[in-house]
Amino acid sequence: MLPCRRIAGPDQRTRRPVLRSLRPAKGLEAKRHRSRPFRWQRPPHWEGGGVAFGPRARDYSKKVNRTTKRLAFVKALSERLKDGDVLHQATFEVKDGKTKSFVGQVSKVVTDASLLVVSQGFDEMTKRAGRNIQDTLLMSTAEVNVEHLLKYDKILLVGDAMAELAGRVNGK
Repeated sequence: MLPCRRIAGPDQRTRRPVLRSLRPAKGLEAKRHRSRPFRWQRPPHWEGGGVAFGPRARDYSKKVNRTTKRLAFVKALSERLKDGDVLHQATFEVKDGKTKSFVGQVSKVVTDASLLVVSQGFDEMTKRAGRNIQDTLLMSTAEVNVEHLLKYDKILLVGDAMAELAGRVNGK
C-alpha cells in the first residue's frame, strides 16, 4: 500500500516533447539539418534539444487482487484477536467535544499505546474531540484496512463493529 503513495517525481523533456521550428530549407548557405525519424523533433545533441536519459515519471501503484486483499484482512484481524489486542466497548462518545475529555476516556481503556477506535459511526462532538490526538484514530468499519489493523497497538471496537467487520470478511 505504501508504494502507491510514492510521488512520481519530475518528468524530463526528451526529444519528442521538444518542438521547435528548424532552420528553413532554402535561403541559408548551410544545409538544413534533419532529425530522424521526424523533422520537428530536437535530438539531445542539438541546441535546445531534449535530454537523452533524463528522469521519467512512473506509476508506482501495485495491483492486488480482491481475494488477496480479503485474505490479508482476515489474517490481520484474526492475529490481532488471537494476541488479545482487540478490545470491545458498548459505547464510546464524548459529549462536550473537548480533547481533554477524549483523552480521559481513552486512558480508561488503554494507557501508553496507540489506539484505533472502530465504530459504525461517530457523532460530531466525538470526531472533534479525537482529531487532535496523535496516537489515536477514529474510523468507521467501512474505512478500516489491513494497514490500520497492523499499525496501532490496540484496537477498540465500539458497539456492533465486530459484526460489521465479520460481514466484510464474509463478503456481504
